Amino acid sequence: MENKYLEEYKKQQLRKCQLKQLDILKETDAICRRHHIDYWLDGGTILGAVRHKGFIPWDDDIDIAMTAEGLEKFKQIAPKEFPDHLMLQTPEKEPTKEPISKVRDLNSFYVEESDDFSVDYQKGLYIDVFPMIPYPSISRNLTKKITRGISKCYSILHHKHYYSIRAFAEFFWFSFKYVIYRMIWSMACILRPTNTYYSNEPVTNGYGTQHRKDSIFPVADIEFEGYSFLGPHNPDAYLKDLYHNYMEIPPVGKRKIHSIYIHSQLTPSVPQRANKDDE
Repeated sequence: MENKYLEEYKKQQLRKCQLKQLDILKETDAICRRHHIDYWLDGGTILGAVRHKGFIPWDDDIDIAMTAEGLEKFKQIAPKEFPDHLMLQTPEKEPTKEPISKVRDLNSFYVEESDDFSVDYQKGLYIDVFPMIPYPSISRNLTKKITRGISKCYSILHHKHYYSIRAFAEFFWFSFKYVIYRMIWSMACILRPTNTYYSNEPVTNGYGTQHRKDSIFPVADIEFEGYSFLGPHNPDAYLKDLYHNYMEIPPVGKRKIHSIYIHSQLTPSVPQRANKDDE
């Protein structure tokens, strides 16, 4: 049953949420430009930049992507330069289920359906940072089948399970399938290496998408909410890979806010990191 009061509350909080996420993106952009780390707007964020010049009106998240090497450099630098209210959340540091890095705001609270309150990790507003890797030179259909298989098995294996004969059977069956898909993927990467296509790590590529490298690089400036950020070199080709007819506005029934609950600010003000000149 839908709670109309909660839905109305989320709509009221949405723009505040978007503006705080925009601030997170601005901080991230500044660090990346300062240290020559390529990133680009991804997913619904690049769609919003092209179709709406900013957020999709009902969207409540921001996605960016980096090469795996760029992300590793970002992990080393960003935590030292973020203001105190931001943190880099990685699977290595906090027990999140998603193998994705996030830049989190600590002065907010954001709840999604997948959040697990039995596990201690930060749940503030965030932007997703997806690592992109080279893909093997195989057919798109085969790529889609393998990556979808890896993503589905990973998702099932990392969800909460209840003890039963069926649960044990499913665990072993999907573990077996995961290993097989991974072996096929590794063989494809060895036998058909390429520098032509890039996409997400297979565990986060449930749609099986891939992009030509020349549609991403060199990254180029693109407007988003009145500010200049970095986007893929050919946004049209990139978006067609993701959404096909991306300029078509979805019907009202499919315009969903991702979150269950949003609280955009926990305290009225955030203490800023001291300037070194003032110390």
